Amino acid sequence: MFFDIGPLELVAIVVLAVLIFGPDKLPKVIQDVTGFIRKVRAFSDSAKEDIRSELGPEFKDFEFEDLKPRNFVRKHVLEKDEYGLRELAEIRDGFDLKKEMADVTEAVRDSTAPRPAPAAPAASGGAPLSLSKESPAASGGRPDMFTKGADPSRREPPPFDADAT
Repeated sequence: MFFDIGPLELVAIVVLAVLIFGPDKLPKVIQDVTGFIRKVRAFSDSAKEDIRSELGPEFKDFEFEDLKPRNFVRKHVLEKDEYGLRELAEIRDGFDLKKEMADVTEAVRDSTAPRPAPAAPAASGGAPLSLSKESPAASGGRPDMFTKGADPSRREPPPFDADAT
């Protein structure tokens, strides 16, 4: 009950109690407070027993402390293995996220690696997407999305509009 009260705070409470009630009335006040605490505990214990008896025999091992979320999770989820939680933990621990991220990073780097020079641009004047030098069958029939038809060194920079910035 007094876990959050330090020794200095306890001394301060005792000194305040002596100053407020006086040394002659203090024992009577302490008796009254302890009697009140006993009555409250007895009332709460009888209320708990009434609730347990009303719930029935299937809740005979019901504890009111289990209503606290931390205790509930500890008792019903972490300690029991009805739902295969240990297997889930083993599966979760089986994934090496650093290795997976390294594999993904390597795949991205491989896909953005420099490609062979593209074929000559089309005569239409535009810079359409071109296929790589590989045959369409070798690349799976997919266009090369990383290279444009025109030579990147001959591209013009975009126009600069000072009013727009």
